[in-house]
Amino acid sequence: MQNSQLLAVFYMIMSMVAYQISASFAKQLFQVLDPLTVVTLRLCFAAILVFVMFRSWKIIKRLPHLKWKDLLFYSASVCLMNVLFYASLGKLPQGIAVGLEFLGPLTLALLSIQRKIDYIWVCLAIIGIALMVPWQDAHQHNFSYLGAAFALSAGVFWAFYIYFGQKVVRQNIGMHALTIAIALSALVMLPISAVHNPSALMQTQYWGQALIIALLATVIPYALDLMALKTLSKLSYGTLSSLSPALAAIAGMVLLKEHITIWQTIALVCIMVASIGVTFRPKTQTLKH
Repeated sequence: MQNSQLLAVFYMIMSMVAYQISASFAKQLFQVLDPLTVVTLRLCFAAILVFVMFRSWKIIKRLPHLKWKDLLFYSASVCLMNVLFYASLGKLPQGIAVGLEFLGPLTLALLSIQRKIDYIWVCLAIIGIALMVPWQDAHQHNFSYLGAAFALSAGVFWAFYIYFGQKVVRQNIGMHALTIAIALSALVMLPISAVHNPSALMQTQYWGQALIIALLATVIPYALDLMALKTLSKLSYGTLSSLSPALAAIAGMVLLKEHITIWQTIALVCIMVASIGVTFRPKTQTLKH
C-alpha cells in the first residue's frame, strides 16, 4: 500500500464529511431561499474564494493553450451536478437524495472493473447503500418522483465529474482547473437566477450562510477530490464514495445519539469491507485506466 494511496483515501473522507455537513446547512437555507438561488450564491462565493486562495490570476496567460474540451465538460459536470442535487434536496429527505445520487459513481465503478474479484467490492457497496438509505422516510414525506429523477441525474453528472476530473488533473494546472470550472458554472447560473428570482439573490442577510456552504460544499471537497483523483482509479473513487452515507450515519450515532437499525449496521459492514477491499487492492490494480 503506497502512502499516496492512503493519503488519497484520507482526502476523499475529508471531502465527504465537508459535503455532508454542507448539505444539511443548504437544506435549512431552503426554508427561506429556493434551491436555484442557494446553488447560485454558493457557486459565486466559491468562485471568489478559489480565485483568491489559489492565486488563479497566474493561469490567465495560459488559458489559450489549455485543453478546453476536457475543461468545459468538467465545468458542465460541476454545474449540473450541483443544480440537480440541490433541486433533489428541495423535494426529498437528504438521506434518500444522497443515496440515489451515489448510483452515479457506483455505476462508473462497475463499468471500470477489469477483474472479476472487483465486482465483490462494488456489489458490497451497492448493497450497503441500498440498506443505508432511509427509504421509510419516503412514505413520511410524500416521495417525489421528480426529486428522485433530479437525484439520479445528479449522479450521472457526478460520474462525468469523476471521469473528466481525471483528465483535467493530467493537464498539470493544479487547483486552477477548479477555479475555471467553478467560475464558468457561476457565470452560467448567475443570469439564470437573476431572471428566475432576482430579489432572492439580493437578500444579503443570507450571504453569510451561503459563504459557509460554498466553503464546505465546493472549495474544500472539490479541491480534495482533485488531489485524490491524481492517485485513485474510477473504480476506487466510485466505491469509496459509498462511505459518505456511512459517515453520516456514524456521525448521527456518535454526536446525536441516533439509533442505527440492524439493517443499517449490516450496511455499514458492507460499505466498510468494500472500501477496505478497493483501498488495499494490489498496486497494479490501483492505476488509472
